[in-house]
Amino acid sequence: MTRMRAVEAVVLILEKEGATQTFGLPGAAINPLYSAMRSHGGINHTLARHVEGASHMADGYTRAAAGNIGVCLGTSGPAGTDMITGLYAAAADSQPILCITGQAPVAVLDKEDFQAVDIASIAKPVTKMAKTVLEAGQVPGVFQSAFQLMRSGRPGPVLIDLPIDVQQTEIEFDIETYEPLVPAKPAATSAQAEKILDLIAEAKHPLIIAGGGILNADAADRLVEFAELTSIPVSPTLMGWGTIPDDHPLQAGMVGIQTHVRYGNASFLESDLVIGLGNRWANRHTGDLSVYRAGRKFVHIDIEPTQIGRVFSPDYGVVSDAGAALDALLSAARSRSAGAGVAGGSLPDFTDWANECTKRKGSEHRKTNYTDVPIKPQRVYQEMNSAFGQDVTYVSTIGLSQIAGAQMLHVYRPRHWINAGQAGPLGWTGPAALGVAKGKPGETVVALSGDYDFQFMIEELAVGAQHKIPYLHVVVNNSYLGLIRQSQRGFDMDYQVSLAFDNINSSGAAAGYGVDHVAVALGLGCKALRVEDPELIGEGLRVAQELMSEHQVPVVVEVILERVTNISMGAALDSINEFEVLAQTPADAPTALTPMDELVAAK
Repeated sequence: MTRMRAVEAVVLILEKEGATQTFGLPGAAINPLYSAMRSHGGINHTLARHVEGASHMADGYTRAAAGNIGVCLGTSGPAGTDMITGLYAAAADSQPILCITGQAPVAVLDKEDFQAVDIASIAKPVTKMAKTVLEAGQVPGVFQSAFQLMRSGRPGPVLIDLPIDVQQTEIEFDIETYEPLVPAKPAATSAQAEKILDLIAEAKHPLIIAGGGILNADAADRLVEFAELTSIPVSPTLMGWGTIPDDHPLQAGMVGIQTHVRYGNASFLESDLVIGLGNRWANRHTGDLSVYRAGRKFVHIDIEPTQIGRVFSPDYGVVSDAGAALDALLSAARSRSAGAGVAGGSLPDFTDWANECTKRKGSEHRKTNYTDVPIKPQRVYQEMNSAFGQDVTYVSTIGLSQIAGAQMLHVYRPRHWINAGQAGPLGWTGPAALGVAKGKPGETVVALSGDYDFQFMIEELAVGAQHKIPYLHVVVNNSYLGLIRQSQRGFDMDYQVSLAFDNINSSGAAAGYGVDHVAVALGLGCKALRVEDPELIGEGLRVAQELMSEHQVPVVVEVILERVTNISMGAALDSINEFEVLAQTPADAPTALTPMDELVAAK
């Protein structure tokens, strides 16, 4: 046993638990922890410009790679309250981040001391655990429990609040015998897998809805294997995008009332059995439930028991980690393929159904090749697909930019579409992209924002400049709160949603758009350029990548759009409003690599 300050034990535990990437701001009440980090030397720290930004950086870092847990640091007063939005975004999307706050001394916690707030009570609704530690001897056990909780069941964030005197109190601690606790994860049984296969055997048009739980389980390869073994098409959710490549013959397209593709909705409406795997039945995915549920049965597999039946009661529900469920389903399906199955016997051949979905995928697209000036947003996504290829990682949060991006961009790898799905906080994109870039060093990370999302936490660009964290930020600027403006159409108004003004310091077409994003980005130590001609978007993206590689800082590409564009969406899957002219297959559409029957023959 070694005698040390409680914060020195904390740093050793962070290292042993593999959580060595931190983001935050030092301050009086958290300085003891910073002193321990400085002495230890093995904890990487990125100084944020805003504490909410630090929490989004930790979130982005967690999402960048399986097993990551980002850590955000600050004091418990305004720093802690600033991090609540980050904790909410992480909790909503099942992401484990650890928030550590420094607190006033124990003796003054009820005396309205300077910057003392009951941050644990504030954070409880958006964390798996939020605790103010009053006894230094409890610090190791609280952290050990926190890491187990973050990784158990549905992953999520934890907040640990440490009074400054607790941080500095000496305790006896032996890191050599400290062991991380094994996380608890439910697993589907063979009987449950057989029941699901029985339901599949009765279906004509089964469809798998692949949610973010598959990414959390690091099970994308098993999803693809199960789909190929059974010839069942797969539709990823917004959070599960990338679990199966866009150009795989069994990728049937995203379903939804906002973030979706036309062929995805069309195939879903032809399905008769839907197997939800690691998903929540989010309302932007389902739309009107009477349309979504009509004429089809549902299986729901999720790691969180309270998710089963939360939105609607499935025909069959299973509480299981997505990876464990796929293991059980693969084992059962292999047995049936070998002729040794029970109950329902061998599975039907769904190749014809899969080929129907592939055929839709080859034709039902929206037009993107516009040449208009000002630029139509659809053209931007066409050029992004061409410029960045299959290895790019996209980061986005909310707005028409994100919705159009999900309709028109292409994703080919797990964890290459990183999105704040349920919470969708404006300002998340930039700091999250910095966290993603820290988690994917050397890879191409591209953030996608509308002008308002970009402005919310624009100061965090300086973090990338200071710490040499390169990423490319595409800002589609229509100087409007575009999604809110579009939703105001139902109220016959366009009220308080314009961001435009005549900027006395700017010239050219962008002057009337208000904020000069290029000037701001340059002032924060980054590189930036502006594009106003659709034929120059590709060249702008190419130059931006060169600048990013040369200078190792964030590079902003601002594209000046037409002020008003309505993006396709609706209230139900069968009634999407199409505002733009529809097109046949664009040149950059990810058609299937090979028809399903040829894939089966090759196997």
